[in-house]
Amino acid sequence: MNSVAPAPATTLPPAQVEKIRKAAQDFEAMAINQLLAPMFATVDGSKGMFGGGEGEAAWKPMMISAVAKQMAASGGFGLAQPVMQQMLRLQEAHNESR
Repeated sequence: MNSVAPAPATTLPPAQVEKIRKAAQDFEAMAINQLLAPMFATVDGSKGMFGGGEGEAAWKPMMISAVAKQMAASGGFGLAQPVMQQMLRLQEAHNESR
């Protein structure tokens, strides 16, 4: 599922547009990850089912990253679309200046 709407009319090749779309979605996932990390840092895992510990501490960042990627793939906060549009404009301007 793509969280980013189809690209506006562009002169860029479809493969390049897809790379830009993926980069924008990855950027949104990274931003969501940064927002989620402090929230999970406040959870006291020692009283939970698995009791916290080093194993939980080691796996928690990977879980947060997976949650953030899934959120971005499902539409996220809507950050990917404007980022993609700006990246397309910049790439087209760069190609025209050549």
